[in-house]
Amino acid sequence: MPVAAQSHGLWGQSAPPPPATLPLSGAVRADVAVVGAGFTGLSAALHLAEAGSKVVVLDAEEIGFGGSGRNVGLVNAGLWVMPSEIPKVLGAEYGERLLALLGDAPQEVYDLVSKHGMDCEAMHVGTLHCAVGEAGLRELERRCAEWQARGAPVDLLDAAGAARALGTNAYTGALLDKRAGTIQPLAYARGLGRAAAAAGAVIHSASPVQGCERDGSVWRLMTPTGTVTADWVIVATNAFSSGPFQMIRQALVRLPYFQCATDPLPETLLRDIIPGRQGAWDTKEVLSSFRLDAAGRFIFGSVGALRAGGQQIHPDWARRAMEKLYPALRGQRFSHEWYGWIGMTDDATPRFFELGPQMIAFTGYNGRGIAPGTVFGRVLAQHVTRRSNDLLPLPVSQLASPDWRPFKELGYEAGAAAVHLVEARV
Repeated sequence: MPVAAQSHGLWGQSAPPPPATLPLSGAVRADVAVVGAGFTGLSAALHLAEAGSKVVVLDAEEIGFGGSGRNVGLVNAGLWVMPSEIPKVLGAEYGERLLALLGDAPQEVYDLVSKHGMDCEAMHVGTLHCAVGEAGLRELERRCAEWQARGAPVDLLDAAGAARALGTNAYTGALLDKRAGTIQPLAYARGLGRAAAAAGAVIHSASPVQGCERDGSVWRLMTPTGTVTADWVIVATNAFSSGPFQMIRQALVRLPYFQCATDPLPETLLRDIIPGRQGAWDTKEVLSSFRLDAAGRFIFGSVGALRAGGQQIHPDWARRAMEKLYPALRGQRFSHEWYGWIGMTDDATPRFFELGPQMIAFTGYNGRGIAPGTVFGRVLAQHVTRRSNDLLPLPVSQLASPDWRPFKELGYEAGAAAVHLVEARV
């Protein structure tokens, strides 16, 4: 039977155990309180602790519980937005700064993994963005040309090249981004937590922030069993925000994304499936992603929530789609099924918020959580220690709920279910 959809699925089974943490108890003082123990929060805590700050991290659940631990595991460069569009959205100064930061972000992830000896199945072998039809190929041609003009190591593969790289003839081409790669996302989050703790950060699990108040020049955060008083607060809760930080959740449209994984495949099958072990996803509007893990499990994902009718519709569709891509996998069962939530913004670019004096947040990763979350955590740490906006890659945004947010969220979930139900019957 599949692992419960509400869990972390395969990632929870194959990740090393997290560092030991306890709920907050009593009153503590810190230079910086970090709310959220995902990629952003733990990266910030690590860099702050290494710089000598006294850091306390609070998480309502555990390290990597939210979007970080349910991620697909693609360590991608850049954003969904075409490179040429980002300066138009953010302005030339911020746009170019963000492009440079996120273009180099995967390397920063792999450098951290190496530096701290993280056991997280890190493979710096590139990713493959797969073209569906002629429209998909034109999209990738433009994306490739724009990144190449900036000196990025990306190559456009034709249909034959894509077939060799992927082991399937389903695509008209593919964009190989050599900056990128894959990782076991929950293992990486736990590795960041272990590194932050070793540097001196104190991480408290099962410590939801239920209250937040300004007391003179400091902040006081209240949990069920303790309080943290801090000069600065970094809020890194993204699409899983709640309590006093519910306004961040309300500034995002949440998109559900599920994954299904097989048992380890025999070597006879693995030889012909993504031989370079890149992670892959396609150009469909309701996109699909697929990759292999270190043990040779095939992991297939797409938009959708594994609840109510979706708990049947999406895995049924995924099995048929997997077999269409790779007929040799016919009959392979899914041993794990799980899903999470992606925080989306209207223009598909992240947001930087100042929630009060010396309370800051990055949010809205639009499905690109690993590399941006890691580097934004570092940038937040530098912002706190230097007390300057000079290094920020984004302007300050005003908190606002997107128009028709509940209906958009319902549309994502219901629309994906409808698409997969129809496609499964074709």
